Amino acid sequence: MKSTSKKRTPSIVNLTVKRRYLTLERFNPMKSTSKKRTPSIVNLTVKRRYLTQREIDRLMDCARKHGRYGHRDATMILMAYRHGLRASEVCGLQWQQIELPEGRLHVHRVKNGIPSVHPIRGDEMRALRKLRRDYPRDAHVFVSERGGPISPIGFHRLIQRLGEAAKMPFPIHPHMLRHACGFKLANDGHDTRALQHYLGHKNIQHTVRYTELAPDRFKDFWRD
Repeated sequence: MKSTSKKRTPSIVNLTVKRRYLTLERFNPMKSTSKKRTPSIVNLTVKRRYLTQREIDRLMDCARKHGRYGHRDATMILMAYRHGLRASEVCGLQWQQIELPEGRLHVHRVKNGIPSVHPIRGDEMRALRKLRRDYPRDAHVFVSERGGPISPIGFHRLIQRLGEAAKMPFPIHPHMLRHACGFKLANDGHDTRALQHYLGHKNIQHTVRYTELAPDRFKDFWRD
């Protein structure tokens, strides 16, 4: 026998409510089966891109004590820091760019950067004179065991190795020396335009980041 009961046609209201319920259930975070990653301490910590003056001194001391060519390595770190040199720039540095009697360094920039002439301070001049006595016939300032210039990869490995020996709390690389120069000069209050030409930036926006992140610009905000 055929059933006499009539099947109810679902109303538009019931369909709408059901559809809304399914939609809410799909996007309900409490019922989501996907596992969310818990952020680690490393991810939450802002990675510092530069070294402080104290850390650079520590790195140079470690180079003098533990390296086979301690004076060369320490001088390389000093020059890269003082003049904001990239790894390829400090590795390609030649004696013809340096005027020791006048205390001047002719900086050649890569990446179409702006060349400039920097003053050389007394500790740099003393270190360079000693290095010149050790390598009197070489065209490049920083020479490897094989007699050629140290490669950027070799410099990167050197900095990484010295960072581990100095027990730095984080991994370091050569470009942090250039950033250290920018932040140091920005904290000292030097003009942004002058800092741009000192670092060889064609675009001043690359220089502004140092002044934007310099903490010393807020030091006079709250005075007792």
